[in-house]
Amino acid sequence: MTHSFLIEPGRWTLQGNWLERDARPMPVKGKILVAWNRDYWFTMVNKLMFPDSELDDVSLQYKGRLTASDRQYTFVLQHSVLGRVEGEGWIAPDSIVQRYWVLGDRQRRTGFETLYRLSDCKYHFSSSIMAGHYLTSTMEAVVERRSD
Repeated sequence: MTHSFLIEPGRWTLQGNWLERDARPMPVKGKILVAWNRDYWFTMVNKLMFPDSELDDVSLQYKGRLTASDRQYTFVLQHSVLGRVEGEGWIAPDSIVQRYWVLGDRQRRTGFETLYRLSDCKYHFSSSIMAGHYLTSTMEAVVERRSD
């Protein structure tokens, strides 16, 4: 079984929980679109929505380069809450791990994401955002490929 998320173009859904410090978990839903061009550049667009919550939607637009022989890549990200972000990712046998940092940020915010492959079309997603040494939010979700 090889990775299909990020490595192949496709549409995905996300469903899980968002947690913030001293708050109850909130449901989160999302849509993810992954596209590729001929020069090994990928784009990934995510939209996170918080039903029954006053939180605004979060949008993320990634752009990175990954060749078929690479196991590591870098990317830039425009995050609707964090702003301009840079990061790196590693493709492991059973997971995809990404780390990122907010550019020019006095709060020293960083993030970490892991997608663990459950099947060809299903991943467990876990992420956290930190400010300095402290967790500010975390998310756990299931990401599934859409069949349409």
